[in-house]
Parts: sequence; structure tokens; C-alpha cells
Amino acid sequence: MRSPLAATLMFMTMGAFACESAQAATPGTASARSKPAATTPARPTVQAPADTANAMPQAERLALQSDLAWVGQYNGAITGDVSERMVNAIKEFQKARGGKPTGVLNPQERGVLADTAKRRQENVGWKIVTDAGSGARLGIPARLVPQQSSDANGAKWSSPSGTIQILLTRRKEAAPATAKLAEREKKEPAGRTVDYTVIKPDFFVLSGLQGLKKFYVRGTYKGDEVRILTILYDQATENTVEPVVIAMSSAFNPFPAGEQAAGEPPRKTVEYGTGLIVSDDGAIVTDRELSDGCLAIAIAGYGNADRTAEDKEHGLALLRLYGARGLKPLNIARGAAKPAIALTGIADPQNQGGGSAASSIRSSVTPIGSDLALSPPPAPGFSGAAALDDDGTFAGVALLKPAVAGPPNAGPVTQAMLAPADAVRDFLTANGVNATGATTDAKANIAASVVRVICVRK
Repeated sequence: MRSPLAATLMFMTMGAFACESAQAATPGTASARSKPAATTPARPTVQAPADTANAMPQAERLALQSDLAWVGQYNGAITGDVSERMVNAIKEFQKARGGKPTGVLNPQERGVLADTAKRRQENVGWKIVTDAGSGARLGIPARLVPQQSSDANGAKWSSPSGTIQILLTRRKEAAPATAKLAEREKKEPAGRTVDYTVIKPDFFVLSGLQGLKKFYVRGTYKGDEVRILTILYDQATENTVEPVVIAMSSAFNPFPAGEQAAGEPPRKTVEYGTGLIVSDDGAIVTDRELSDGCLAIAIAGYGNADRTAEDKEHGLALLRLYGARGLKPLNIARGAAKPAIALTGIADPQNQGGGSAASSIRSSVTPIGSDLALSPPPAPGFSGAAALDDDGTFAGVALLKPAVAGPPNAGPVTQAMLAPADAVRDFLTANGVNATGATTDAKANIAASVVRVICVRK
């Protein structure tokens, strides 16, 4: 089995050096007095791959495991916990690409891994859904199983020919226990041959053959309610489906609590973000996600604005203020993303007691495939914030992506990315905005060039 999730980020390792010295002769002898002490050359102490992985943030470990599963190298649970299986999966990925199996990915390898996993998720239409009947959350490869039906006993997703089937079943059962549930699933339906079994106090897993199809079952209970996920697929589809199976197993949350029960987080009625003024005639660039679905967009202190263009590939939107005076556009004539940057934006008023002042926070840029991830992610309100490096050079615009599902009971994982400076300039040029003629000094007056964007939805 191979596998799953969604999402990310990258490995780097640093070595520490230790010196060892030894005396060449016994102290006090003539030899010791006449000859300097001999020393052995300093030897680098190489950090173990597992230690390197453990030093990463939890979100990065989750993303790494997920990506390794999607490319077929990792077949464990997506938990973020470092294991020998995870390190071996990294080595296998490196060997498959003709590289040295060090167990630690360099930036180029991490980028290739992320891009490959992302393509495979897109190819199967991977998404997190909430079953309307039970409230359970699960990942579904929508392109593989476009046909859906449901009744009081659960839901079913299927491919047009029936070669792939996903079933979510629910039932009431007196005094359930995982061992008892597993024994029943081994026998029903008849003809199952089980070759893998895991029974834990809170869940069980079975896999094997059911007739000519391979099957995977994961089940659990809460009170007297039993919920079981079953995946059936023809052996001819094994290479495509097995990574999805691991992803589905890790994403399956049969009894979500609180916000998780609703699936994707709902958009707020009023949402706050940041815009960057890029011309004195009212052009403002911001995060496309922030400005999606707005009944009205307002720029605090100036009035309403229109959204006139968008760049879906890079996550940008262009807003227009009409008749505004005294705007201070930022000069973005040059610049590129640097490893360390400062983000200047205006936080959500709930995060700053209703205030509207611009503030700056530090962040790091990490290439993940073709994307640039920001760590740590900025606070709400910093969608569209301007990024500058320590020299005051424009580096790009911050984007806060919708949260993606982590493992069951772990909650959503926030994604923060950077739209690089070149992408921002190209987007503005394509829409007739001359953003290279502004004279506002970025480092000295960046706060004057950012404004609060307010999106009002239904």
C-alpha cells in the first residue's frame, strides 16, 4: 500500500563540527617538552536523517510524509511522526531519481517531490468532503469515482465501470469493540482473503482480496455508532489507487468534532486583508482568495473598490479605487524572493483590538516545488501583505491559502505562500498598470503603501 494528504515544504540539514585532540607524549618527559602535542584533524559530526526530520515543524513533516505517499514511496500513516519507514522512503525516492540515498532531501529533490505529488493529487481530483448523512470527513479522488449515491446506511462513490468503489457505511451495534468489528468484516461479505490486519483500541484496519478485487477497510465506533470505510479496486488499477488508499486512510475522520465537522472552513461574512498600492491612480494588488465572492470591496479610509483582474496561477487580484487622492504607491521596480523577509500588513481588527495600523512580522521563504512557502504563516489580515527583504527590496505579496485537512483530530493546516515579485510585476504590466515609476522608498515608508481591504459577503 502506498499513500497520502495534502500540501508542502522542505528539508535542509546543517552539520556541526567537533574537535578531538591527543597528547603525543607523556607530560613531563623530554619528548613532551620538545615536541608540540599532536592533534587529529577535526571531523564533522553529521546529523542523522531522523534528527534532521525531527527538527522540522510538524506541518512540514506532515507535508513530507504526504508527498512521499503520493509518489508511492511511503506506506505508513500520515501523522508527522518520524520513523525508520519515513527515512527509508526518502532514500528510495532519492535512489529512484538516481541520487545518493542520504535520507535527507536537498532543496532540488524536495521541489521535485512536491511537484510530483501535487500533479498526482490533481490527476485524481483529490479533495476533502463531508458526508451529509453522518458528518464524517474523508478524502475522495473525485475524478476516479465521479458517481455518488447515498442512503440512511451510508454513501458510495464509484467509477463509471465499477472498477473502483468507495463505501462509507454506518450502523448501530450494541457494545461494539474493534476486535469484534474486525472479525465480522473478515467474514462479510463472504470470500474475503485477509493478508493484513491491525487492531487498536480505537480503530482497526484490514486489507486483502475480495474476489478479483483488492480491498482496504478501516473502521471504528463511538458509543453504539459504527462507521467503516471500504475501498475496492481492480488489481489492474493498483498503481493508481494504492497511493490514494493511504491518503484516504489518513484523512478519514469518522467522528469529527467542532469545526472539523463542517469540512472546509466557511468563508466569513466580513473578511479583512491587506492591499498594496502600486500606482497613484488607484491600482491595488492583493490576494485573490481574499477578494473572491465579495458583494462589495472597501478600502478602509478611501471607499469602495472594484476587482478588475485576477491571476489564478499566482493567486493575485487587481483592485481599483476611483477618485482617491494622496495615495503613496510602492516602487516595485526590482526585487526577488529572499530566504528571510519582513511582511508588512494590517492585521484583522479582532487580532489587534479594532486597530488599523500597519505592522511588520518576520518570515522565512522556502521553495516547495514551484511554490514559495512562508513560515511561520502570518496572522489573519495579512493576506496581500507586502514582502521586503532586509535591503528594502520588494520580494512579493503574501497569500493565505484555505486550510487543508491534516490527520484525523489534528485540525486543518494553514498554508501561507508568497507570490514572487516578478509574478506581481508581470500581472500588473499585463493589466496596464505602470508600477515601476513610483518613488516611495520601500524600506522607509512601506507602511504608507499598504491599506486594509474589507470584503463583504452574503
